[in-house]
Amino acid sequence: MDLSFLTVTEWLGKPAWMWVMFLAVVVALMAFDLGVLERRRKSRLAPDDDGVMGVGQSLWLSAFYIAIALIYGAWVWLTLGRESGMAFYTGFALEKALALDNVFVISLIFAFFAIPLKLQRRVLLWGILGVIVLRAVMIGLGTALVTQFDWVLWIFGAFLLFTGVKMLRGGDEEHDFSNNRLLVWLKGRLRITDELHGERFIVKQTVGGRVRTFATPLLLALIMVETADVIFAVDSIPAIFAITQDPFIVYTSNIFAILGLRALYFALAAMVHRFKYLQPALSLVLVFIGLKIFYAQLWGKLDPAISLGVTLSLLAGGVIVSLIKTRPPAGEPPASV
Repeated sequence: MDLSFLTVTEWLGKPAWMWVMFLAVVVALMAFDLGVLERRRKSRLAPDDDGVMGVGQSLWLSAFYIAIALIYGAWVWLTLGRESGMAFYTGFALEKALALDNVFVISLIFAFFAIPLKLQRRVLLWGILGVIVLRAVMIGLGTALVTQFDWVLWIFGAFLLFTGVKMLRGGDEEHDFSNNRLLVWLKGRLRITDELHGERFIVKQTVGGRVRTFATPLLLALIMVETADVIFAVDSIPAIFAITQDPFIVYTSNIFAILGLRALYFALAAMVHRFKYLQPALSLVLVFIGLKIFYAQLWGKLDPAISLGVTLSLLAGGVIVSLIKTRPPAGEPPASV
């Protein structure tokens, strides 16, 4: 079979073989997680086990995903050069940190719909598959805009500055899903069951002698999770484009940050309250990246090492301060969620 076209064909500025290799890595990771590990987990379940991933397993699997991302970043560095490697690591660190806010919102969505832990895995699985597609579309649109209109970067910079300052001043809105416009719209147009039906998103029920299709609360939860990611992408996509305009680096760093989110969720959902000071750190990162755009437009590119160092320092500082400040007093058991 002649595969020579992979070396000569380019897509979004990179040889086709690089995109094919990346997709192969993603497919292999998901097959390993959802195939091998999932079957092994189910085969070991006790009759009364709900199948929820433990915190220890969640952290180990998350560490595995992070290690794979770091190895992939090293390959990017060796293949595409120092600047691309640093851009990948900076984007990965930023997207991973922003995912913590996403975890908090997802946990509120599950609580609102009373989704039990054993069903949350299914929503997260389909949610991540949807994210992979949605991010590809949004990054493709962002690439087209930045390529055609240089002034879009000025808008991205202003938006990041505004968002960062708003977050720093505590301007985030409370999440009241009962009055959410999308949810109200869905309830007005879909037939929805009052209760869950296992892992099913859609069920058939007989009403007045006629078989009708109903959505379950699990489907509403999935739609809300996907919507939450789109909202978070509005912040993260401009931020990553401020780091690099290379669509390959933008997309791969995004996806590697998201891939381990399902594994990390069950640990973070139980201890998200410990990361109280991460949001101010994220705010400062967004402000820094917004200023970096203006600096690059007026005076030229900032050294990628500075971007990586500042981003990692701010995020690490937010995590360390959070863990110290929220540490329970000696002799007092940790707060449970």
